[in-house]
Amino acid sequence: MPRWALVFVIVLIVADQILKQVMLSLVFFPPRIIEVTGFFNLVPVWNTGVSFGLLGDSSTSRWVLVVVALVIVAVLVVWLVRAGGGIVAFALALVIGGALSNVIDRVIYGAVIDFIDIHGFGFHWPAFNLADTTIVVGTALLLYDGLFGAPGARK
Repeated sequence: MPRWALVFVIVLIVADQILKQVMLSLVFFPPRIIEVTGFFNLVPVWNTGVSFGLLGDSSTSRWVLVVVALVIVAVLVVWLVRAGGGIVAFALALVIGGALSNVIDRVIYGAVIDFIDIHGFGFHWPAFNLADTTIVVGTALLLYDGLFGAPGARK
């Protein structure tokens, strides 16, 4: 695994956790909606489930989701070690950093802290956070590389 990828994962986790702490004090206590623009708000959301709050109703889902996320991260770390470098390593570092930061939320709070609220033209996206964004961008890069990357390149 490239050393820069490990450093990048740590930086992502620290940045996301700092941002979440700022949002906890700014938006969550007391809970309020802060309208930033006509299409962007800061909102307090405790997500006990996965994407869009799915699987968040069970009392055991917190620890099941933590274990599942850690197993997935372990698989991604093995992939990262084998990938060596390049866009795949960058993308995996994005996904790993985001996933681990959300795991930290689940362990500490029992839910993931979401606060970014995007809406417009009658469409309202569920609230998300920086870690979710890094996971989505990393996944998109992995898909891009899988579809359009150099044939025969080490994956």
